[in-house]
Amino acid sequence: MKQKKLYVLTGFLGSGKTSLLLHLLDHTGDAKVGVIQNEFGKISIDGILSRRDGIEMTEITRGSIFCSCLKLNFVQALAEMGQKDLDYVIVESSGLADPSNIEEILNAVKLLAGDCYRFEGAICLIDAVNFPVQLADIETVDRQLSHCHMAVINKTDLVDHHQLQAVIAAVRKVNPRCRLELCQNGKIDLAFLNEDLTLLAWAECEDSLNTVDNKPKTISMECSMPVAQADLTAFLQKVLPDTYRIKGFFLLNEGWFQVDVVEKLIEYHPTERREISQMVFLSKIGPKVIRTVDSAWKETMSVPMKLKN
Repeated sequence: MKQKKLYVLTGFLGSGKTSLLLHLLDHTGDAKVGVIQNEFGKISIDGILSRRDGIEMTEITRGSIFCSCLKLNFVQALAEMGQKDLDYVIVESSGLADPSNIEEILNAVKLLAGDCYRFEGAICLIDAVNFPVQLADIETVDRQLSHCHMAVINKTDLVDHHQLQAVIAAVRKVNPRCRLELCQNGKIDLAFLNEDLTLLAWAECEDSLNTVDNKPKTISMECSMPVAQADLTAFLQKVLPDTYRIKGFFLLNEGWFQVDVVEKLIEYHPTERREISQMVFLSKIGPKVIRTVDSAWKETMSVPMKLKN
């Protein structure tokens, strides 16, 4: 059986991993591609966006694939994908994932399924707008960058030259060896697909910071009635200080929209019809986020909603 080229996409929440994944899927021609997508929330949001005809798709939710809570699931998913007739397998990890133990996981896959992969590298997406604050406050951002083979600074159109140079300098301080690319909307030059990025490794394998004890709380919301965009924005503004990330699909008065919240940026993108409005919240404050979401909804909305763990 031929070896599949394996890439792992990392990067903090909202950095553009799914955008890069979609770019890859749209430009791999006739190649057979498998995708393993990791979500912290119970509801799959990015998986819906990434489905394409002919793509082998596996989703692993409710935690990090590098944590002991899901590591065996990840090994099994890779082993099963490794037995399929594919050219590429792309793993999109959660934004809070620490991939420091990827080599350990790949060794386990090799024992279980044989030498079915050629690991081509970990690609770390960086949000040019928010990276300086994230790097200072969140240790997993440092780990993602230290253990990547290629760093991609995304959203370069949203920062000026001074901030971009500061981001580049911060990247090089953490990882002076990895390949560095700049892009907008995840659209990078795909020449790297013909290179062995692993030659640019910087940090050695170590235990992941992702553990059962520090696993962040996620909750999801469902709503069956349309709402005004202004009201939903007001609700999100009240909730976002207590969350790392908010995303989902919502029926507004104007139609269906994908809702994407990163830091203070709230974006709405038209999307296809869904059965029901759903949104996922990744909490900074543990279970107390339930009270935050419930109170904010009652203050801004006049229609019912349902929260789920």
